[in-house]
Amino acid sequence: MSSLRSDGRKADQLRPITFEANIAPHATGSVLVSFGATRVICAATIEANVPTWMKQQRVPGGWLTAEYSMLPYSTLDRKQRDISRGKIDGRTVEIQRLIGRSLRAVIDLKKLGQNTLWLDCDVLQADGGTRTASITGAYLAARLAVQKLVDAGRLAENPLADSVAAVSVGVFGGQELLDLNYVEDKDAEVDANIVMTGQGRFVEVQSSGEEATFSTEQLTGLIALAQQGLKQLASLQTAFLTKQLLKF
Repeated sequence: MSSLRSDGRKADQLRPITFEANIAPHATGSVLVSFGATRVICAATIEANVPTWMKQQRVPGGWLTAEYSMLPYSTLDRKQRDISRGKIDGRTVEIQRLIGRSLRAVIDLKKLGQNTLWLDCDVLQADGGTRTASITGAYLAARLAVQKLVDAGRLAENPLADSVAAVSVGVFGGQELLDLNYVEDKDAEVDANIVMTGQGRFVEVQSSGEEATFSTEQLTGLIALAQQGLKQLASLQTAFLTKQLLKF
C-alpha cells in the first residue's frame, strides 16, 4: 500500500475528515460533515409525535426516519431535483433506507418516548462517498439532538446505545483502497460500503463487482481495510462529541 493516489493519499488513508456543529440552527442538532471534497449537512429534528401506524398498532416508544438528497449544484453537472421529476429516484430511496437502518441499529426506540427523530442529509458537494458521510454525520446530529432533550428533561436518558459510522472501500487499478473519491469510485472494479458501530459490530456490508468479480481474499482484505478506517472515524466522532457536549 505504498503507491500514492491521484489526491496524494496512501491506499489505506482516509480523506481529511471534519465536523462542524450547529450548521442548521433551527434543527435540534446539526453537523456539516466533510470527507475531503464531499460535504453533507446532517440535521436531526425531534418531533413530539409518532407515525400513524405506530399509534394504530399501539407500538411503544418512538421512531427514527431519514431523508437524503443531493442538491442541484452538488455535482459537476446540475442534478435535477426529485420534486421536478415527480418522484424520488431508486438511488435516493436506497440511501435513505440505509441511513435509517444504520441509525436504528444503535438506538433504543422505546427510550425515545413518543417522539420521531427525523434525520435530513443534504449533499452540498459530491466527490464520492456521500452515503457513508451521511451516516457518519447523521449519528453526530442525532447525538447532539437527543442530548438537548435529555438536558431539558424531555428524555430520561440517552437512547443511543453506541455510535455508528460508514466508509467506502474498493479495488481500483488492481489496488485495494480506503475511502474512495469520485474518480476512484466511478471506475472501481469492486466497490463496497461498510457500516459499523463504535464497538466494532457490523450493521451492513454492501459489496459488488463492477463488470468484475472478486475473491474471498479480496473481500476479506476490503473489510479489514474498512475496519481500520472505521476505527479512526469512531475516534474522530468521540473527540468531536466530547468537545461539543462539554459546551452544553
